[in-house]
Amino acid sequence: MHKEKEYGLFTAIAMIVGIVIGSGIFFKSDNILVYTNGSIIKGILVFTIAAIGIIFGSLTIAVLASRTTKPGGLITYVEEYIGPKVAGALGWFQVFIYFPAILSIVSWIVGVYLCMLMGWEGTPERVGFIGLIAFLIIYFVNYFSALLGGAFQNFSTISKVVLIAVLAIAGFIYGDPKLITSSEVVEATGSSLAWIGALSPIAFSYDGWVVATSISHEIKDSKRNLPIALVFGPIFVLIAYVSYFVGVSILVGPQRIMELGDAHVNEAVTMLFGTGGAKIFLILILISVLGTLNGFTLGFLRMPYLLAIRDMFPMAKKVGYLEEGHHVPKCSAKIAFVISLVYIFINYITLKYDVIPNSDISEIPIVASYIIYVILYICVIRLYLKGEIQGVGKGLIIPLIAALGSLTIIVGGLQNPMTFLYLGICGIVVLIALRYLHKKSVA
Repeated sequence: MHKEKEYGLFTAIAMIVGIVIGSGIFFKSDNILVYTNGSIIKGILVFTIAAIGIIFGSLTIAVLASRTTKPGGLITYVEEYIGPKVAGALGWFQVFIYFPAILSIVSWIVGVYLCMLMGWEGTPERVGFIGLIAFLIIYFVNYFSALLGGAFQNFSTISKVVLIAVLAIAGFIYGDPKLITSSEVVEATGSSLAWIGALSPIAFSYDGWVVATSISHEIKDSKRNLPIALVFGPIFVLIAYVSYFVGVSILVGPQRIMELGDAHVNEAVTMLFGTGGAKIFLILILISVLGTLNGFTLGFLRMPYLLAIRDMFPMAKKVGYLEEGHHVPKCSAKIAFVISLVYIFINYITLKYDVIPNSDISEIPIVASYIIYVILYICVIRLYLKGEIQGVGKGLIIPLIAALGSLTIIVGGLQNPMTFLYLGICGIVVLIALRYLHKKSVA
């Protein structure tokens, strides 16, 4: 029997919200306040700047998504509008940097919150070990049952939205609104532009929005509904994030949040609901973070396969083989598994010895990702200038605003001196990919 794989507008918006709202908002609020020297207003401003870039960016990417029915998301768009070698380099970046870097830090956060829940001391060894076990469980659930993995993803999305709403509302009811415009805090920030560096952790919190474009061929009337979903989804996320950020900041206090770091969420729910209530909310946070880990694992398992079917990966026939009746390409999943374990170990070392102050390896791919997005926005402008896209708004104004938004996030990322090292790491992977693809083309 033929099964339709079509989603309506509401489902499309819900999917975007589910992909974007993950663990980032819970463990990046303290990083954002550190960058803004405790200024809540500047925190709100950078949340809004990032959202503008993402809303117009998603509209621009949707133009490319509506022009092709091929699966593969960004790799497909780059392959069709820039070239196969650049698409292959992007794929290698996603396989060897993007997915495993984010996956490793999300698994670590599972360990952080489980230690809070159980009242254990969050030593790097304990947190890292719990994160490893969580990844192994999620990996094998997705490896053997794609259906079960998908069901858990839906359940975790509900947990995220409920948790953010309750903490945001409670913060506004019981918090101190004067902290939003506290002159003492604002004066401390001075005139320095260092606060723009908060765009980097915020970009991580918004990360995943572009994944939604890969379902365009499964959305009813996608030319109409996908752009609507790609606007309302990020706007909903912006409202949710700012509400949570302000709520928890005025409840716990910016200074206290900066002192507590990731543990500020536990402090907030304990203040509101006592130790017993805090346990329930920590369980919800844990489910939310596990949902993020599940989503990225689900996507990562298929990435080497998507490259292999395009002959852009070593041992392409083996890696690109998908057994009939199965949803998960086994060889591709095993490659993703090994790379993830390597990154989980690297992440443990960097956090144990504080190798990257006020940051972690999840920020390595962020600036590079936005550089890629800018290139795609330029592709849309070029298509407009060639007369292949109609409408000055869709073909020129929207992608220009998207490019400016992304450039702002890139400039914000460059405020962190480590970003140059991150870009160097990404550049090495891209050069290796291009060399490999060049050798294949001349062989």
